[in-house]
Amino acid sequence: MKTFTCQCGNTLHFANSKCVSCGLLLGFIPDDTQLSAFTRNRNGQLQASSNGKLYRQCKNYVQYDVCNWMLLIEDCEEYCSSCRLNQVIPNLDEQQNITLWFRMEQAKRRLLYTLIKLNLPIVSKKHDLKSGLGFAFLQDETQDEFGNELTVKNVVTTGHASGLITINLNEADHGTRVHMREKMQERYRTLLGHFRHESGHYYWDRLVAHTDNLEEFRKLFGDERIDYMGAMNTYYAEGPKPNWQNVWISAYASMHPWEDWAETWAHYLHMLDTLETASDCDFSIAGNVLANPIPIVGQHDHVYAATSFTHLFNDWSRLITVLNALNRSMGLDDAYPFVISITALDKLRFIHELVLEG
Repeated sequence: MKTFTCQCGNTLHFANSKCVSCGLLLGFIPDDTQLSAFTRNRNGQLQASSNGKLYRQCKNYVQYDVCNWMLLIEDCEEYCSSCRLNQVIPNLDEQQNITLWFRMEQAKRRLLYTLIKLNLPIVSKKHDLKSGLGFAFLQDETQDEFGNELTVKNVVTTGHASGLITINLNEADHGTRVHMREKMQERYRTLLGHFRHESGHYYWDRLVAHTDNLEEFRKLFGDERIDYMGAMNTYYAEGPKPNWQNVWISAYASMHPWEDWAETWAHYLHMLDTLETASDCDFSIAGNVLANPIPIVGQHDHVYAATSFTHLFNDWSRLITVLNALNRSMGLDDAYPFVISITALDKLRFIHELVLEG
């Protein structure tokens, strides 16, 4: 994720909605992948300082302040291209849900930023019910059985089905998510990680299934036609494969080829976003300047860009070594607690070539 610049010269960040220096309203313009300051013209309309065009705020920006994306003024929609993907939002009669929803939207927009930069198809289910993408943010159903004590009646499962990504609202609650991470014996569990993982399932359908890429996928990840429910039951009963570190990028990836792909996809997006942030901040490690992993053709020619997957991965290896060391210095867990095997590296390379070169 890169930073942006206000018309007053102040540095802006992706989630900002107001410049702390000059006080101007800020909004993200997805078509330009730019965060811009806005002023009002003589008619009271919002004009972007970045391109001079007129825009409106997303309805969720105006009404709930959970979004900072903009629409062209002539757009007939009420919601921005991010919020249009929502199929179900939390029950806003519960006040705490607005905060949890805000965190959901932040993670979703960060995912979408990377997908836009990669020129991956993003079509709402409203326009393509069969192949479109949608999101449902649901909470566990509870019932009052003992006075004021609530018990869980129905648990929402985070997952993907036919383009609909469902995220349990509890994943946006920091304490609950950490508790679940400990319960599942995971070293890494984040809200953004869920969005990236589940998007992997969606793009498997778009980029691999029923394409010429399926044969190569099966050589690397295995045959996805094996029984998924059986593989899942075995994983939760017996744990990951004994040698998972030598083959898979995470323990969960060893469950089934679909999960292997989704985990590897998520890690690839982790790499891109973090390296873009480092490149934007002009990071260099031991004299090695970190390259921009997702250059835009014809733009920002002055940016030092990665020339190959090997280049990208070498930068990543240098960066995570430093990131983990810095976290330990602050008494925190490793930022990236994974060791990538040669087999997992080949899978990452496959995704890289599929997305950027294929």
